[in-house]
Amino acid sequence: MKTRNEKEILDLINEFAETDTRIRVVILNGSRANPNPKKDIFQDYDIACYTTDVEPYKIEKDVVPYFGETIIVEQPNIGPWPPHNADGSCHNYNIQFMDGNRIDLSFFNIDSLEEHTKDSLSIVLIDKDVLCKNLQPASEKSYFITTPTKDLYNGCCTAFFFAIGSHIPKTIWREKLPLLKSFIEGWLREPVQLMLSWEIGFKTGFNKSIGEKGKYLQQFLEPEKWEMYVKTYVDSDFERIWDSIFLFHEIFTQSAKIIAKEYNYQFPKENSSKVLSFLNHVRSLPSDAESIY
Repeated sequence: MKTRNEKEILDLINEFAETDTRIRVVILNGSRANPNPKKDIFQDYDIACYTTDVEPYKIEKDVVPYFGETIIVEQPNIGPWPPHNADGSCHNYNIQFMDGNRIDLSFFNIDSLEEHTKDSLSIVLIDKDVLCKNLQPASEKSYFITTPTKDLYNGCCTAFFFAIGSHIPKTIWREKLPLLKSFIEGWLREPVQLMLSWEIGFKTGFNKSIGEKGKYLQQFLEPEKWEMYVKTYVDSDFERIWDSIFLFHEIFTQSAKIIAKEYNYQFPKENSSKVLSFLNHVRSLPSDAESIY
């Protein structure tokens, strides 16, 4: 089986939309609209169709077969984890094809076009009514790192130190691995990535993006800091997890101090010190301890 190339896929999308009078605008979003990253063979086609009526496109057999033989099709709006906008005003299909291609095909009411085209990673494929004449050339502008306000900085610090000083140590001591991994990737890694992004933004002029979930971090971090960060990804060994938690603390505080100095914010030195002390104490507790102190 031969993988269809970009022209073949886009031609297919154009044919689908041009012959349907209800579809008025088709826009390409996502990585294929981004002029900066290196293209690769697994890039998805993020396609948004703006139509006068979304309802007819909620019937899979009337939509998906047009585009080819599939491995699997997901309809997030009717799955167990519906997106925030699953209110019936839109519908989408995540389609993995047998030839390796993937199309994320969404249908929105035409009335929402203006709101959605605020996304700077937008390339117009079809515009039957010339509604997108003012759309700027695609860029990463919507995803650039933004300058931290004082409240955002303080909130990020509080979120990080609470997670690392409360949720994390007790969950390691209890050896509840699934819950612990969830806490680390959500409540711990996210504020670390946010603080790192502000440091990167400060150093690069706030005209860069670290990508979804920090996928471009390696491009912007110094090799030594990147190596530290990589070591926060560990296996199920609790001793190695403990080591990674102290690395998280070191990475975060380094960046937080840089941002505090640059913007004349107050780094929560006392919180950082107390948390570090508590981490060391909980790590030393025996598994059958009957009291924290």
